Amino acid sequence: MVNKDDLIEKVTNRTRLTHKDVEEVVNALLEQIIEILSMGEKVNLTGFGAFEVKDRKGRKGVDPRSLQPMEIPTVRVAKFRAGKTLKESVK
Repeated sequence: MVNKDDLIEKVTNRTRLTHKDVEEVVNALLEQIIEILSMGEKVNLTGFGAFEVKDRKGRKGVDPRSLQPMEIPTVRVAKFRAGKTLKESVK
């Protein structure tokens, strides 16, 4: 598994940028994606994929402890759909 720090290190090794500069860019990118999604807009990175916010409908469920029926409310969730280049590269 590669975490955020590993990703920053890999990008640093492939560019002429410093570790600190790459970290700032990665953090800024993630903050902007979060901000755009929170406004209900879609983020499309051609070839890589698209991030968007969807509403997951409320539904009936069962409480696993008491086995009693319960209502699960509607929630907004972030979704990611892989782009063509990403899909082809992981096949």
